[in-house]
Amino acid sequence: MALTGRTALLAALGALVVGLVLPSWAGIGAVTLPVLLAVLVDLVLAAPVRTLRFDRSGDTTVRLGENADVELTLTNPSGRPLRALVRDAWAPSAWRPGTAVAGSRHSLTVPPGERRRLTTRLAPTRRGDHHAHRVTVRSLGPLGLAARQGSHQVPWTLRALPPFASRKHLPSRLARLRELDGRTAVLIRGQGTEFDSLREYLPGDDVRSIDWRASARRNTVAVRTWRPERDRHVLLVLDTGRTSAGRVGDAPRLDAALDAALLLTALATKAGDRVDLLAHDLRKRGSVLGRSPSDVLPSFTNAMATLEPALLETDMRALVSNSLRLAPHRSLIVLFTGLDARPVEEGLLPVLPLLTKRHEVVLASVADPRLDELATARGTVQDVYGAAAAEQTRADRRRTAERLTRLGVTVLDAPPAALPPALADTYLALKAAGRL
Repeated sequence: MALTGRTALLAALGALVVGLVLPSWAGIGAVTLPVLLAVLVDLVLAAPVRTLRFDRSGDTTVRLGENADVELTLTNPSGRPLRALVRDAWAPSAWRPGTAVAGSRHSLTVPPGERRRLTTRLAPTRRGDHHAHRVTVRSLGPLGLAARQGSHQVPWTLRALPPFASRKHLPSRLARLRELDGRTAVLIRGQGTEFDSLREYLPGDDVRSIDWRASARRNTVAVRTWRPERDRHVLLVLDTGRTSAGRVGDAPRLDAALDAALLLTALATKAGDRVDLLAHDLRKRGSVLGRSPSDVLPSFTNAMATLEPALLETDMRALVSNSLRLAPHRSLIVLFTGLDARPVEEGLLPVLPLLTKRHEVVLASVADPRLDELATARGTVQDVYGAAAAEQTRADRRRTAERLTRLGVTVLDAPPAALPPALADTYLALKAAGRL
């Protein structure tokens, strides 16, 4: 049972009457009994809450930062009209800040035997699965003095997918891919590429591409065109250990790595390559293998939605072992991990030759642009100490990157916004050079 503000107002007016007109026990009874009787009548006439039926429908997935509509259908099987306040409760992270109170509450009237549909608009602020808690209904009586109240469990799950903000870089990289693939006038020959066709020589073409036999048959100078090899294997390895939990700006490093991985997945799939995914820290956290080109990106996005950094040191030996098992033949292995000196020196460097011996390896690390800001600050003594620490950190990362480069690894160290296009450009450069 719940009392409304109208009941409190009547009680306050009654107290004034008792205090000013009838200051006695008889006056208290004369005022209180009618109010209590009205409250009881209101409760009896209110529609029951326990017999209400609920169904859900609507969105089950949404990209982070976008809106999702979840519909709640309420059926009133009783013979009394339902005048209700409904609260559709979700976790705080399912709402845009400041909208939870207004967005979760609905007011409606449902005639006997009918149903009504409510729409709850959610805007998740973090990746992962968001679950509906409960639906609380307050059924008001016709006088509006009292209400029956109860809760129902109406399960629903909304999965917030990575936002894929780097999608804006995809058109320009696809245009460059078409150039490499020989679908435009610019044709590039690289080591290990496949012969595509012959065409007439144009000023500026590499004379080494002239096919003299074909030129003799055609009575014109013909050149060979080439295209990058297709059906290569690309394995994306996400380090979900403690280094991925470090925040850069408002998001953990893992989120920036996911964004870069999605852009590379979309690009490599369009290039005709096979892309697989492995997430690993102390143990394997997930994998997506052998998907068709049309299903690769949705599968990756869905699998990445529930990945969270683990506050554990990554077992690099197990990570490399699982990577070699998933890539038995020559592949491009893109490792998303940190460039912190100690984890790399103690964990990755001893086992890295196992990868570089057979595969082309790219290490993508998320840099913190705050380091550049700290390194240039000189205003106070504290700023000077901060600048020294930032410069030391940057120097350690550079030394670590140089050691990895000497072992044959292509190292990318870029801020969150710059890492996805930098990784896509590196992939295209390797493709053009015939190193895949």
